[in-house]
Formats: sequence, structure tokens, C-alpha cells
Amino acid sequence: MSGLLTAAVLAEHASVTIIDADALPDGPAPRRGLPQARHVHVLWSGGARAIEEILPGVIGEWTAAGALRRSLPGELVTKAAQGWLPRCGEKQFSISCSRDLLDSVVRAKVLGLKEVNTLQESRVRGLEGTAARITGVRVDTPEEENRLITADLVVDASGRGSRSRTWLQELGVGEIEQAEVDSGLVYATRIFEAPAGSHAMGFPIVNVQSDPRVPVPGRTATIVPIENGQWQVTLSGTRGGRPTVDPDAFIPFAMEARDPVVGELLEGKRPLTEVSVTQGTANRRVFFEKADLPEGFFAVGDAVATFNPLYGQGMSVAARGLLAVRDLLRARGLATPSVGRAAQRALAPQVSTAWELATSQDILYPGATATGMRSRPGSALVTRYVSRLMTGATTQEQLTGAFLQVITMTSPPAHWFRPDVLWRVLRASGEGAHKAAPLTAAERTVGGLDRPGGPGSEDGRTGGDPSGAPAYPDGRP
Repeated sequence: MSGLLTAAVLAEHASVTIIDADALPDGPAPRRGLPQARHVHVLWSGGARAIEEILPGVIGEWTAAGALRRSLPGELVTKAAQGWLPRCGEKQFSISCSRDLLDSVVRAKVLGLKEVNTLQESRVRGLEGTAARITGVRVDTPEEENRLITADLVVDASGRGSRSRTWLQELGVGEIEQAEVDSGLVYATRIFEAPAGSHAMGFPIVNVQSDPRVPVPGRTATIVPIENGQWQVTLSGTRGGRPTVDPDAFIPFAMEARDPVVGELLEGKRPLTEVSVTQGTANRRVFFEKADLPEGFFAVGDAVATFNPLYGQGMSVAARGLLAVRDLLRARGLATPSVGRAAQRALAPQVSTAWELATSQDILYPGATATGMRSRPGSALVTRYVSRLMTGATTQEQLTGAFLQVITMTSPPAHWFRPDVLWRVLRASGEGAHKAAPLTAAERTVGGLDRPGGPGSEDGRTGGDPSGAPAYPDGRP
């Protein structure tokens, strides 16, 4: 995603070659180089709007291809650390679909640009140039090994496995700082057939988060309705509570989250795939923006920073950062001296925001490790403030909106400290918050929660109000 968006931004100024290790599919299809695509990917509104600015019309093309535009928090049933968020009028939105579909629409638009071409099934061996200037890359292609491709600008969008830090240091660039916070998170995903009628009614995203304030392994469970009448279900767990590939353990694991509603919704549903598991989900950041980078180079996306996928930040961070790069290039031009360094600095604010949000939570889990981190004055006070804001978000629509404004990468965290938000946070209370998942009576019925003996019945376990009372705080059915 970051490579495609970079190509679109640069194509306004020059011809662009995308070098990719895979053969790029024509439509929605798995890619060997993107194994994490099997898991839930929710594109937040901040990222979707940024991509729409770079590639006008893309949101409409996603929905035309089968993606779902979900109103937040109205079409979201989520239990945050402090409790269930209320479902109210739209504050933000998300795009829900498989990662394969999401990428395919962007790929078609970018590769359709006349200034963009591809070199597929090819692997970069290293950077060409010196510590003062990068002049190209060495590539192994299907036809030729160690081929030199010269360029005025090289952008690394090679993801979590990027080797640019090593390559730059081999060319004589000084030490490039790196930090990592690892909660030991493991992801497991399985796709199920959605129940009949759920797609037509707009069945919500259902998500149970962990509470990092409690010293136990963090477990999460998420159902995301996607294209083709399917539910994509992702479970996660930190050290001491990780999911496995065992299909028989999938639903029981979901039941053991802080609320069993995801597991209960999955009972009796037909699985369409086996369980896919991914490890190696540490938050990792390379501080390229602080380094004395050579001319003609910058890095984007996961090559700069990777985040715990639980927070859904990666694509939105990349898109927002590249929108800033686009504005920089439109103002200064591609031929401006040190434009690569300027672009790297333009990306940094979005990366920093996501990094603080993710690592401040992940470091709290039992067994979490951290390297290269520096404590920030006042961080404990900020953490307490945000926790209080989240408590208020379970009962006050205005604070729910403020929470979503930042989490969806629409505004920076400074939004949480605006006077109107601060005033409400100081008076925040969780009194009156939902005690159970705020599903409507119709959603419970379609989801199978009201079947005889099921949850919510007289002999069931949990669920929404079995009396069929309104689940929305404003009284809507």
C-alpha cells in the first residue's frame, strides 16, 4: 500500500518504477509478499480520506467492488479497556473488506497511471551510491542478476523486512537509531460464512479489546463483515495467552476474551478457511528522520515503523504521511536539494502519533520487552488522562467522538486536550455505561444469540438485553 501510494505521489513529478518481489495479481488475490493480508484490516477514515485525496474516486471504487463503508460508532460494537462504547450518530467511518480487495483497487488505479511501470518478480540486492548520494539500486530480475537501475530518487517501501538501515550504514552513513516494543502478540484469523440476512441489515463490526491495565495476557476477538457475505474473524493474544492454528480451539479462545460475545456469535457458523497465524508483530521504529541521510533517498510505511496490528494504524499512517509528502513536493518540486530528507521529516509526525498510541499500551502487558525507548516527562499523567477520557467515552457522545477523532488518524492527540474536551474529561464518569454488548434485538436474532439455550436466553450466559429493549442509548430500536 505505501509503495503504491508513493508511486502515485511521485508520478506527478517523474516517471516511476515499482520493483516488487511478487507477480502482481490483476484482481483481489493473495500475495506471497503480504502474508499479513489474511488478517483483519480496517482502514480508518483518516487514512481513507488521505488515500482519496491522492487517488480521487477510490472510496467509491472500493464500495463498488464490495467493500463496506461502516459508520462509527453506529455500526461498531466494541468493548474498549474501560467498557462498551455507545452506538450513536456518525463521528467517523471505516472501510471494511479483505486486504486483497483493498489493495487491488489501489493497485489498478496506480498502475493505470502512464508515468508508472513495474518490475515484477524482482528483488533488490542493495542501494547504489555513497553516504552522500544514492544513485539507484542493484536488482535481481527474472532475466538478469545484479542489474543496475539508476534513479534520481529511491524510496524504500519494502515493509517490515526492510534492509535499508543496514545498507545505508554499509555505505558509510552513521548510526541510525531504532526502537522496539514487543508484547509478544500472535494473531489468528479464520473466515466464516456470515448468517443469512446479516449483510443486508448492515451487521456491525464486533470487537472485544483487552485491558492492558490488568496484569494478565491481553486477548482480543474481532468480527469484521467483509465482501461476499463473509465474516473475517481475527483473534490475538500476548505472551501467556496466544491463539494457535488448532481450529477446535478458535471459538473457545474467543470465548475467553473479556466478553464472550464474539465466540457466541461464531457458534454454529460455517468456517470457510483454516486458521492462519502470524507472529512477529512487534512495534519497531527506525528514526530515519534523525539520521544524516544521503541525497536521493527516503523510506515509507513499515520500512520506517511497524505497529501492533491491533490498532489498525499502519495503512492510515502511511497514507497521511504521503499526503504530507505530496504537499511538500508540490510546493518545492522533486529537484530541490535534500528533498529526500525533507520528505522523511514530513512523514515523521504521523509516525510519532501512532508510535506513542501503540507503545504506551503494549509496554503494559506481562512479558513485554522494550529496546531503544526513552521515557518522556509527564507520560504517566497523560496515560491517566486518556484513561479518564476513555471512561467518559463509554457514556458521553461528545467524548466518544473525541476518542474516534484521534484513533481514526483524523486529528493528532492534541485534539484530546482541547478546552471543550478537557472540560468533559474532568467530569467524566462511567455511570450508565452499557453492561453488555449493545446489539439490537434484530442483530441478536440474526447473529443467533437468541436461539434456545443460547446466550441471552433464560439458560444462556451473556449478551444484550434479552427482553428486546432498545440497545441504543437514544432509544432507537
